[in-house]
Amino acid sequence: MRVLISIVFAATITMPAHAELIKIEEQIDFVEIVSGKTLTLPFIKINVSPNGKIEGRGARWDVEGTWFWKEGYFCRDLFWGGDPLGYNCQEVAANGKRIQFTSDRGAGRSATFRLR
Repeated sequence: MRVLISIVFAATITMPAHAELIKIEEQIDFVEIVSGKTLTLPFIKINVSPNGKIEGRGARWDVEGTWFWKEGYFCRDLFWGGDPLGYNCQEVAANGKRIQFTSDRGAGRSATFRLR
């Protein structure tokens, strides 16, 4: 189970979008989308705060980390259950109900979370 969840955090699952996702270019737009929301997948609930913190739970383990916006990308350093998942800058796209993170500045794998 822990391996499956870490795969999700590494941005390997893509859920189908019901409406077109629009690339987020600016930090202010990203903050507006995630403020007060929980990003969810099965067994995962994460909060990304405007002050640069990431907190939540993935299965039975805590998720914590930091983020900042750099050159149009969400750059994060994440720990899950105390294990480092590493630093990565990700392209972000959203449609109001879902938010998608694509690793390696948009060239890698994607994970699409529901916004609740």
